[in-house]
Amino acid sequence: MSKSAELAALIRARAGAAPVRLGLILGSGLGHLAGAVQGVAIDYADLPGFPHAAVSGHDPKLVVGDLEGVRVAVFGGRAHYYETGNPAVMRLPLEVLKALGAEAVIATNAAGSMRAGIRPGDLMLLSDHINVSGLNPLIGEPTDARFVPMTDAHDPALRARLRAAADAEGVALPEGVYAWYSGPSFETPAEIRAIRLLGGDAVGMSTVPEVILARFLGLRVAAISTITNMAAGLSDEKISHQHTKAMAPLGAVKLEKVLRRMLRGLGSDPI
Repeated sequence: MSKSAELAALIRARAGAAPVRLGLILGSGLGHLAGAVQGVAIDYADLPGFPHAAVSGHDPKLVVGDLEGVRVAVFGGRAHYYETGNPAVMRLPLEVLKALGAEAVIATNAAGSMRAGIRPGDLMLLSDHINVSGLNPLIGEPTDARFVPMTDAHDPALRARLRAAADAEGVALPEGVYAWYSGPSFETPAEIRAIRLLGGDAVGMSTVPEVILARFLGLRVAAISTITNMAAGLSDEKISHQHTKAMAPLGAVKLEKVLRRMLRGLGSDPI
């Protein structure tokens, strides 16, 4: 039995055997969403091989249960490349999500905006991404499955569901391109100017590896950024992780409304 199958069996023993339909990966300051799930919370420490996810603002628990009538698995924190030097650090959690029966995953993150019209406290739906770092979680994968096509990696149908949910809630949800910067240091103003020239609309230190891994595993994926600051050189605000954690809850209120509305609209329909 594979490691992911073993962990899936352990999770089913504690949280019930019903298949999960959707995974949610929560970014900085967004962990309260896990508390809205009616189910069972399992510490990552109780799941052998799960990454520690030690960044402040993350709550390293897997919560499996019902949210708005949909069976979900919520990752209360993610491990980042900058913690481990391993871009595939979230591979096992996503393999477990797949083994639990999930069809799709929605990732969330905190990001800095490079567009004047998208401000701190706003949300941005990812239409595409730029892998600024050049790192890839599939390096070392020995099979031809590593050659993953990334056209429409951010699933159009899932994005349409999220836009419709946002419209129904009166929440602005502009789309944009997210650029993955490895971190943990923030970007320089010169780097931000370069990323803007490449077509980036927001910048952050996560999500892209998970999108690549999700597509590799056959999971459909969408992602939403909570904008916590303007990127370096675009405002006078002082950028820090403390500032990120302080600002993330402003967007998280809107994000929770959008996600709940989307889940209510699913019913028994395929995701």
